[in-house]
Amino acid sequence: MALSTQTGSAGSAFPWKYDVFLSFIGEDTRKSFTDHLYDKLQWRGIRTFRDDPHLERGTTISPELLTAIEQSRFAIIVLSPNYATSTWCLLELSKIVRWMEERGRILPIFYEVEPSDVRHQRGSFAEAFEKHEEKFGEDNKEVEGWRECLTKVANFAGWSSKDYRYETELIRDIVQELWSKVRPSLTLFGSSEKLVGMDTKLEEIDVLLDKEANDVRSIGIWGMGGLGKTTLARQVYESVSHQFEVCIFLANVREVSATQGLVHLQKQILSQILKEENVQVWNVYSGITMIKRCFCNKVVLLVLDDVDQPEQLENLVGEKDWFGSGSRIIITTRDRHVLVTYGVEKPYELKGLNEDEALQLFSWKAFRKYVPEEDYAELSKSFVMYAGGLPLALKTLGSYLYQRSPDAWNSALAKLRSTPNKTIFDLLKVSYDGLDEMEKKIFLDITCYSSQRQASFIIELLYSSDICNRIAIEVLVDKSLLTRSQGNQIGIHDLIQEMGCAIVCQESYEEPGGRSRLWLRNDIFHVFTKNTGTEAIEGIMLHLGKLEEADWNLEAFSKMRKLKLLYIHNLRLSLGPKYLPNALIFLNWSWYPSKSLPPAFQPDDLTELSLVHSNIDHLWNGIKYLSKLKSIDLSYSINLTRTPDFTGIPSLERLVLVGCTKLVKIHPSIALLKRLKIWNFRDCKSIKSLPSEVHMEFLETFDVSGCSKLRRIPEFVGQMKRFSKLSLGGSAVEKLPSSFELLSESLVKLDLNGSVKREQPYSYFHQLQNLIESSFGFFPRKSPHPLIPLLASLKHFSCLRELKMNDCNLCEGEIPNDISSLSSLQSLQLRGNNFVSLPASIHLLSKLKHINVRDCKRLQQLPKLPVNRRLHVLADNCTSLQVFPELMRLLEVPLSLSLSLSLSLSHDGSYAGNLSFLD
Repeated sequence: MALSTQTGSAGSAFPWKYDVFLSFIGEDTRKSFTDHLYDKLQWRGIRTFRDDPHLERGTTISPELLTAIEQSRFAIIVLSPNYATSTWCLLELSKIVRWMEERGRILPIFYEVEPSDVRHQRGSFAEAFEKHEEKFGEDNKEVEGWRECLTKVANFAGWSSKDYRYETELIRDIVQELWSKVRPSLTLFGSSEKLVGMDTKLEEIDVLLDKEANDVRSIGIWGMGGLGKTTLARQVYESVSHQFEVCIFLANVREVSATQGLVHLQKQILSQILKEENVQVWNVYSGITMIKRCFCNKVVLLVLDDVDQPEQLENLVGEKDWFGSGSRIIITTRDRHVLVTYGVEKPYELKGLNEDEALQLFSWKAFRKYVPEEDYAELSKSFVMYAGGLPLALKTLGSYLYQRSPDAWNSALAKLRSTPNKTIFDLLKVSYDGLDEMEKKIFLDITCYSSQRQASFIIELLYSSDICNRIAIEVLVDKSLLTRSQGNQIGIHDLIQEMGCAIVCQESYEEPGGRSRLWLRNDIFHVFTKNTGTEAIEGIMLHLGKLEEADWNLEAFSKMRKLKLLYIHNLRLSLGPKYLPNALIFLNWSWYPSKSLPPAFQPDDLTELSLVHSNIDHLWNGIKYLSKLKSIDLSYSINLTRTPDFTGIPSLERLVLVGCTKLVKIHPSIALLKRLKIWNFRDCKSIKSLPSEVHMEFLETFDVSGCSKLRRIPEFVGQMKRFSKLSLGGSAVEKLPSSFELLSESLVKLDLNGSVKREQPYSYFHQLQNLIESSFGFFPRKSPHPLIPLLASLKHFSCLRELKMNDCNLCEGEIPNDISSLSSLQSLQLRGNNFVSLPASIHLLSKLKHINVRDCKRLQQLPKLPVNRRLHVLADNCTSLQVFPELMRLLEVPLSLSLSLSLSLSHDGSYAGNLSFLD
């Protein structure tokens, strides 16, 4: 049976005090069958009324019994041989039939009697009625009424003891049937509230439960606090519990474990299965033994709600062999790793409500209906957006706003933007409180600073290089404090972020300078204009959307001796700092105002230095020992004239000086940066020379494109197996170094666009087998076909994905026919060349997506093209183009083909621009 949030109509209409009223004659079954049945019904949690044997019996039923019948949802009538001898029982029966007959809530048990004997009053029932007629008269209407009631009850579906070998089997079936009828619902009796967004989740859990499978299975539900994990688990429990022998819902495991211990939780489990209030459990180990003995041969449904430690599962549910086949264990937690550790193969991640569902839930709490009042529609959307699909937040805010004025709503919304709701804050903070100190630090960094930049950027900036911190990020994801998208992007829920920011603000509510982290513009400006900084400040992140100017009192830095992160973007200051804290690990300051770093600045732990668009003309004088520094980025610092001495920074991996147009002097110690991976001097137009050779076995990228005065690049000495990108485009480099041949096997991108190259040996090029992207272009017309050696060896470029040969003065026949050997080619760029046609073998390039022959004014015809559903051909300004083969065939391609041809038919019948075939 699939899970559902729907409830029985009877159950939703009446506040029943009892689930079942038991009617029986004591002399037959009170101390045997009925007593056992009553015990099992009570044990199963079915509220059962059984009359007191000491009640005085008479000719009328006591008011207490009449009330009990009226307050019971079902009646079980145990029809035993002497049942009809009791006028008391027959009076009960009459009342039950009158009260419950129409609702079909009477369940007969034919105990040691035949249903037909009851229906027709034969056997012991005939003897009993003979005595009643002697006592009350043959035509007594009350006696006749008793007969009619027995006949009616005998026609109801029920159980016959003669169909069972053992009474235990009979009682088991009765209890299971009753439980399926009376099992509680998450919807309160008398309430019309529905569980918004629950049906799909229940269907997904139902698949995981796979109740037909005869194995022991664990299902884990995880997600951030307030999502409704407990509600979902409770709904599942109450929907399927009637199918299990033993059902236990163990609530608040985290809290109870922390305050009262695991033994107390073990006692709770044992008390429910043994139906004893004071079960003796001496220690955790004896508790384990007792639980295993009680569960091992039973089909169990056990829910452990809000688990936060693996040892809770180890000591409460242990291994699968603790339970009988068919058992199911459901675990809810905020920590995914708890489930993985226990062995849950596919933890179910509970997501928030979508926008429509969130509006429904909020509206129910705020207006007692599922759509907002017209005057509150826009405000309602604002609160729903704030809640971010979190059911707890939607309920809390909706309930708070119920029957309040629009002014009160506006005031509440404004308050939320500065101070989080306490109920929501306290619930979410539970996950934070469970972190260790390092995890808390990282969490607060991410929550505070990601309000300025994306969480993934903050993680990359602060923690990507430290392996110890990487595991902390995984812990935060597992504990539902961070999210991970399908694209592996790290994110954070708005309310989680708000909670983290509030924790930091509480460090010094009135004065921002007393907080550990600053990220809000007004707070940062306050600290630096009022000079209120303190040693408490460990990080500052200011990311302005556009360039601003300000006058700060930078003496404030002198008090921030523990500052580790300084990130300032798009702020132009008139004066630079005379002092910077030596505790800095990350210094990222665009538009840095000074010409150099402060002379006394000695940040021994600095790992990243970025001063983009700065006023720097040199970083420092002499040698500065910064053994942990891994990255320097001074891009677009147009006053930079010389690099620093690199002798004291042996760990440098990334040196980026893009667009430093006045940079002339490169310190020779750069050649000794053995750990350097990225060397990027793009568009440094004043550089004339570099060291003659470099020893950089880890180098991956060497980019001097746009260095228009640079005529020679260094020889690369040693094994450089990671070298993948060489960019010389727009430089004045006249020849490649002799060591280039040793690099060709690892090279995947080569950019020689616009550079003046002498002819290279053929052997250089045939080894470029891993080349992925190549860019050539703007060869001076006087250069006699410098690409001929390369073009002749195209068959070796099997990994090439993009081939750029724009403005290369290629003439007819210079593109070899074996271009079809480029089996991985996706983009062919041939703009501005002088050929008349292209090789026919192009149609064999099955992966080709783009062909660009714009401005090829001598091109007269195009060959047959590859059949590719996403092929784009750009042929603007091909003024001589006359033949486009199989044009009609192209018009007949399926509509899913996205073919864009920038062609138009000229007056003389040629194609010259703007004809487009689009799906």
